[in-house]
Amino acid sequence: MPIRILDVREVTKPISSPIRNAYIDFSKMTTSLVAVVTNVERDGKRVVGYGFNSNGRYGQGGLIRERFAPRIMEADPKALLDATGENLDPDKVWKTMMTNEKPGGHGDRSVAVGTIDMAVWDAVAKIAGKPLFRLLAARHGVTADPNIFVYAAGGYYYPGKDDSALRSEMRSYLDRGYTVVKMKIGGESIAEDARRIEAVLAELDGKAQLAVDANGRFDLETAIAYAKMLRQYPLFWYEEAGDPLDYQLQAALAEFYPAPMATGENLFSHQDARNLIRHGGMRPDRDWLQFDCALSYGLCEYQRTLQMLKDAGWSWKRCIPHGGHQMSLNIAAGLGLGGNESYPDVFQPYGGFPDGTRVENSIVRLPDLPGIGFEGKADLFKEMHELAS
Repeated sequence: MPIRILDVREVTKPISSPIRNAYIDFSKMTTSLVAVVTNVERDGKRVVGYGFNSNGRYGQGGLIRERFAPRIMEADPKALLDATGENLDPDKVWKTMMTNEKPGGHGDRSVAVGTIDMAVWDAVAKIAGKPLFRLLAARHGVTADPNIFVYAAGGYYYPGKDDSALRSEMRSYLDRGYTVVKMKIGGESIAEDARRIEAVLAELDGKAQLAVDANGRFDLETAIAYAKMLRQYPLFWYEEAGDPLDYQLQAALAEFYPAPMATGENLFSHQDARNLIRHGGMRPDRDWLQFDCALSYGLCEYQRTLQMLKDAGWSWKRCIPHGGHQMSLNIAAGLGLGGNESYPDVFQPYGGFPDGTRVENSIVRLPDLPGIGFEGKADLFKEMHELAS
């Protein structure tokens, strides 16, 4: 019987939390959870691929149900298969979703497509009987490395959260095996943020490095003022100082901040990523790129972004994706990225690792689970299974 997609299902789930960064609070945040149901069986069970969108962007149920899922379901099933006819072809599914879509207009559309794309790749790897990271490595002719660098992202502004609570949070990340941690800045005055940074550095006491994230809050004048303040500290990076599309601001900032900077999580296409490389003054010897496939049209598009970086002389090791999800972990392990973000305490159950995975010296080892490995995370798979059944 020919392989086919039987259904594409979506449910919008809350991932609300009483936290805020410099720009938004997360009290109303949602995510789309998607199941791509196939007619394939493996080990007596129907193969279902799962996906969801990263935190920071709302669920895209309307776009998924009204535009992108119907295009898949209306397509000739044979038009979605690879050359062997024995598996789905993610690029053909992606092209089908993008039928009648004009160039540009990235944003929520890219999130909807990226969510379905994640589920399709999960199904493809399961049909192949392989972990996604090993499937990707084989397709690209590289050696997979299941040991991945991760850092702990936190340090949000909570109601009533003082320096003591912030220090306690960062100490907990050290206790859980992280050697790089991240905190938010830009949500208070520069003097208050300097105090918070010094409190965290005192708690870390040289046992871990600190990154800071402004979430695109600053204009150029404020970004430079922060750069002058931050450069006195031994930071891992200074992240997303200004609007993600203000490449001139990013380029100008390099004159005032010689240490590593990071950005890219809010660029949702390979064209936007290319403009950052062309015009953003990013330095391939020290800066970091944070493009998130789950927000930027998925892995099909992310591979185009990676090819662009290679053509521009960038190492894929300079990529540490935003989002803290297992999809990017698989990409990092399969294609040799520099690592992945991790959210130990927030946005659960969607972030994190398969159960039993330990962080040691900021390294995690991916288990050999078919697909993306969601089945290995009990709290997350419970919600996924409910959607599929």
